[in-house]
Amino acid sequence: MKKFKLNSGNLILLAAFAAGFSILVTASTIADRSAGEVSAAPAVVNTVTDISSYNDEVTKEVAVPMTASADTKANVVSLASESPVRAPERTAYSVKEYEAPVTMYTSDTVNVRSGAGTDYDKVGKLRWGKELTVTGETDNGWYEVVYEGITAFIKGDYMVKDLPGTPYVFVGDSRTVQMQMAVGSSDKAYIAKVGEGYSWFKNTALSQIPSYAGNGSVMIINFGVNDLGNVSKYISLINSNIDAWTEAGITVYYAAVTPVGDCTTVSNAQIESFNTRMQTELDPRIKWLDGYSYLTQTGFSTADGLHYNKDTYRSLYSYYMSVINSEI
Repeated sequence: MKKFKLNSGNLILLAAFAAGFSILVTASTIADRSAGEVSAAPAVVNTVTDISSYNDEVTKEVAVPMTASADTKANVVSLASESPVRAPERTAYSVKEYEAPVTMYTSDTVNVRSGAGTDYDKVGKLRWGKELTVTGETDNGWYEVVYEGITAFIKGDYMVKDLPGTPYVFVGDSRTVQMQMAVGSSDKAYIAKVGEGYSWFKNTALSQIPSYAGNGSVMIINFGVNDLGNVSKYISLINSNIDAWTEAGITVYYAAVTPVGDCTTVSNAQIESFNTRMQTELDPRIKWLDGYSYLTQTGFSTADGLHYNKDTYRSLYSYYMSVINSEI
């Protein structure tokens, strides 16, 4: 066997070869380690805002994993943020409690509420003239009351210390009686009798008016169809009482005699003459309700030529209320 001898030249070549091999191995190891670190990169934390009760905000951290692929974007998780639902602000008020409860009355149909403001819930409704126990009043014009065993509130504009007059008082003959039958009487009073006229108005109805009509009442008078010849007496009687009615706080209307159909006892020409004198000669403080023109224009239905059906009475009543409410 031939022996291989190492001389100085061979040693130099062998050392160079070993050094080069070492560099390649080291580079490869570094490359492998780097690749491993990229694929095992830690999750990235994305901070988003969510609504909560702590200063209206709270932060939540959501882990978003990143991908090692260069052409794939990271998926970011987002939580929807919505404005908090806030309860509406209510009217602020304070209550001054009475040393002893007092009795008061509702002066109109009115809502009863859980607090002293229209932005509080309705707990009930009361009609005119309801007697209530009042335990205090608020600094914004409401009364604290006892309503069905609970504490509630009613706006002061609709409470009075004395029993108020009925909101609407109708005084008349058979047409007024039949209007009552058509529209009811929850907040109304009727002083009326079938077949009557001037004498009954003077001797009976006048004395009954103060029992129903008072401060804040609207009184609607409607006589004449049974005795159109008494026009001068009606004018004199009504004008002589207007001072007392006005001082009592009553607003007075005279309702024109309304038209007839095929009637043998009275004509529309006679009714028009009566109405013209009443409207012209009544005291200016007495307001006029022209139901005659209203029904002539809109139409009416009558079985006997003199009295209307319920629909016509309801229509006439609505006309009266529209005129009265427009003047309040």
